[in-house]
Amino acid sequence: MSADQPVDCRPVPGTSTGELDEMWRRQLVWWHVFFGVLVATTAGVLVAEEPDHLGWSLLGVGVIAAAYLVWGRRGIGDEERTAGVRYVAVAWVALVALMAVDGTGTAWVLTFGLFPQTWAMLRRNHAAAVVVAAVLAIGAVRLWQAPRTGDDVLGIAISTVITLTLSLVMGLFIHKLIREADSRAFTIDELRRTQAQLAAAERAQGVASERERMSREIHDTLAQGFTSVVTLARATEAALDRGDLEVVRERVRLIEQTAADNLSEARLIVAEMTPGHLQSRTLSEALGRLVDAVAAESGMQGTLVVQGEPTVLPANSEVVLLRTAQEGLANVRRHAQARTFEVRLTYAADAPVSLEVADDGVGFAPDDPDRGYGLDGATARAGEVGGRFEVSSAPGAGTRLRMEVPR
Repeated sequence: MSADQPVDCRPVPGTSTGELDEMWRRQLVWWHVFFGVLVATTAGVLVAEEPDHLGWSLLGVGVIAAAYLVWGRRGIGDEERTAGVRYVAVAWVALVALMAVDGTGTAWVLTFGLFPQTWAMLRRNHAAAVVVAAVLAIGAVRLWQAPRTGDDVLGIAISTVITLTLSLVMGLFIHKLIREADSRAFTIDELRRTQAQLAAAERAQGVASERERMSREIHDTLAQGFTSVVTLARATEAALDRGDLEVVRERVRLIEQTAADNLSEARLIVAEMTPGHLQSRTLSEALGRLVDAVAAESGMQGTLVVQGEPTVLPANSEVVLLRTAQEGLANVRRHAQARTFEVRLTYAADAPVSLEVADDGVGFAPDDPDRGYGLDGATARAGEVGGRFEVSSAPGAGTRLRMEVPR
């Protein structure tokens, strides 16, 4: 029920607004019982007092009761505005007429039901206007019935003003409370909808991030492994053409080893584990094996330099450093046309751990938009662990990749 609308008894399941409306619906039975008690009490008192116009008085009470059964009940219960308006109009006219006929003032009891019903069935401004008109009409009836002495007129005027003030203040206060409850319920529903949208967005972002991560994993491991297999296969074919069986055996052994490493990486990626090169070995050991494998495959001279005292890093940081080395050496092998390369791992006191991959190859322009997916992936990896990645290169001057990760 809102401040400008009657009670809404059609709840929307699963929402705070629906729960509030359902609460109002459960309270309706008490509205009916309370008003029924008021009508029965008024009729009973009238019969007991036996006023001069008992028949007309009971008729007035009966009209109000019938109007409530026909229109009032629906005006409160189902938000049928027209039914509510009809009931309020008929009930107040009947009550004013009843008070004019009944000289005992017993009918005044029914106002305890009609005032809240008016506020519940009509919009705020309309309800306030009806209350003002009803109180003034009742005051006029009392004035017409009174002896019209100065004290009586003053008493009726004061009581009318008090009744009008209390009716308006209480009605507007109740409307404000209802409006606040309705507003809070609406706000809670909006928050829930926003939370649901944020959750959906986070799920979508998580899926996208996971896809990007998997693409980097495949690029940095499987794709590079397959490239090595292709390169070794071509070298093996060339050795077969020359009849150099010793070289062929060595290349076949390297192909088998590379394929086995690739298979291991694939299984670990599927199992959401750390890179295979880091299984059961330190980062420096994994880098040493990687350098030896690339040197053996490519024929270049490779060197691993470890400076400082090695320390254990978070698993994600070690993965980032290893992947950077893999990406750098893959580029050296495929594009650099270098004779030598160096991988340098530095553990400096009170400073980030750094990894450098340098070669004496042909180099490239770092700002080239077609520089490749792998370097962009390395930049993204650095951001994931709070690190920094940079590339130093120029055509004909070799290339140096540097990754820094916090301890």
